[in-house]
Amino acid sequence: MAANVETMFYTREKPWHGLGTKVEKAPESAEALKMAGLDWQVLQEPIYTDAGDKISGYKANIRSTDRKVLGVVTDRYKVIQNTEAFSFTDALLGRGVRYETAGSLQEGRKVWLLARLPREYIISGERISPYLVFSNTHDGSGAVKAAVTPVRVVCNNTLNLALRTSKRSWSMIHTGNISEKVQEAEDTLFLADKYMDSLAGEFERLRKQTLSDQQVRKYIELLLPVEENATPVQTNNIQKLRQDMENRYFDAPDLQDTGKNAYRFINAVSDFATHAKPLRQTANYKENMFVRTIEGNPIIDRAYQMLCAG
Repeated sequence: MAANVETMFYTREKPWHGLGTKVEKAPESAEALKMAGLDWQVLQEPIYTDAGDKISGYKANIRSTDRKVLGVVTDRYKVIQNTEAFSFTDALLGRGVRYETAGSLQEGRKVWLLARLPREYIISGERISPYLVFSNTHDGSGAVKAAVTPVRVVCNNTLNLALRTSKRSWSMIHTGNISEKVQEAEDTLFLADKYMDSLAGEFERLRKQTLSDQQVRKYIELLLPVEENATPVQTNNIQKLRQDMENRYFDAPDLQDTGKNAYRFINAVSDFATHAKPLRQTANYKENMFVRTIEGNPIIDRAYQMLCAG
């Protein structure tokens, strides 16, 4: 298992991020919790100095199974247990929802689950499957977040466009009345349909936005700039990345019948962001790529913003 991924399962074919343990079918929540290694509780305990004095205003979040300290938080911090996360998506999506993947990052500090939404969309003749990603942190570093992640089925590319017209994510901080906030999410997060409808309209607009080969290369240069005072090696590395992205636009078999347009370009950028290996692979590059995919990828957002401006 890779360094940052503590536990994880996946269904069917090995996913692009190459992480996890394969199971034969998507499990329901109780089973998924165990398969993902998330069947533990977060305990909150007081903190003391070496002299035995209690530190007021702060508590330690501790994992029940191994006493691992996940983080130090304020007294206002409310824990959302892993079981509550699965209960949330069960309630949101209906009983019997099947989970595609779930797991733990950074020794339990961050957990997530991903469920495939029951409805599949045909957008511009292509199958797009929306997923709901629920992520949570136990170290106090971030909010609870739920997001819609559309996946283009033919090539397994995620298309997390930051649309101007509708939100793809909802979040809440770990303070206040958590149960009320979860109820609010249940009332409002069914933005999936709205987001997907908006995405369909945006894809049609992008299909009609023709691009010359010169424009495509210019956009790629803007997305992958050569920094001032770059060394010859750094310049050469950027040129390799640019060529990789160009190849994904001009030569990808699944885009040959798409036409030379903005929709083809955003798919090429998504393919690059989702699948390209970095020139220098760190131990955790797959995990980092996975996190960027579920949370939104900056390079896809920049490409979309350029296309909107152009």
